[in-house]
Amino acid sequence: MKKVFIDGSAGTTGLRIRERLAMRGDVELVQIKDELRKDAAARRDALNSADVAFLCLPDVAAREAVSLVENPETVVIDTSTAHRTEEGWTYGFAELAGMRERIVSSKRIANPGCHASGFIALVAPLVEDGLIDADAELSAYSLTGYSGGGKKMIAEYEAGERDNGGCQYALGQAHKHLPEMVRYSGLERAPVFSPVVVPHYSGMETVVMLHASTLKGGGLEDVKECYRKYYAGEGLVGFSPDPSVCGVISSMAMSGRDDMTVSAYGNDERIVLVSLFDNLGKGASGAAIQNMNLAIGCRETESLVCGA
Repeated sequence: MKKVFIDGSAGTTGLRIRERLAMRGDVELVQIKDELRKDAAARRDALNSADVAFLCLPDVAAREAVSLVENPETVVIDTSTAHRTEEGWTYGFAELAGMRERIVSSKRIANPGCHASGFIALVAPLVEDGLIDADAELSAYSLTGYSGGGKKMIAEYEAGERDNGGCQYALGQAHKHLPEMVRYSGLERAPVFSPVVVPHYSGMETVVMLHASTLKGGGLEDVKECYRKYYAGEGLVGFSPDPSVCGVISSMAMSGRDDMTVSAYGNDERIVLVSLFDNLGKGASGAAIQNMNLAIGCRETESLVCGA
């Protein structure tokens, strides 16, 4: 029986992790009283008594939590942006080449950002395969359910206080996921990136658009074959020849699930790369539990909701 502590279990990511773990008989949740959730001594005891500690906290609080961990056997999985590009931490995207083995042996795992997950899943295989140069200038956008904005945004949407249209943000091109998008995709420069909140609870669609001149010695079929090979039998990410319905792709297609599909459309002049997943699933809680499963030697998809 593994002891698990969720520091920040009241937020959307922490709640989804708790929900998934509630199905399991091999996990015991370490609990602290609500009035002690911000008490450093109580958190220190809980963190150090756990085999696995999930940090579902803002960056500053996540760094503080890490400073409280003294037990060398505690596996810390941080869902904030605090440690994603920091030395000594393993990036928790198991489907990247060589990353699964590193996660298995790591005590400090930085869970990927949701937008970053969708972008990296599309771009990293192409860079590694030489179809895209590391210095390529790319552009991308990402549609996300409003649950990614946390409790305040959820309440505003569900109370009808927000406009029903899509809301583009991070217009200054300084989105907090950009550093990890660059590092783990193998690029040398950040893409032009536009995230958009759309009026449904969960689900995410990340899109990268390419001109033929960006690809080096290949076309649409080469991109598809690259994805087929890269994700063959790999964890929670898989190539889908065509996840569209009647030529339309919904950003809600993977809502409620913990896996991801990648696909490619277009022709040999213009290509559209698409990743579909749930911002709370493979974009957050699902990836965190996948990382826990790897770290404690469980079946990788244990307690996760995946497609057939």
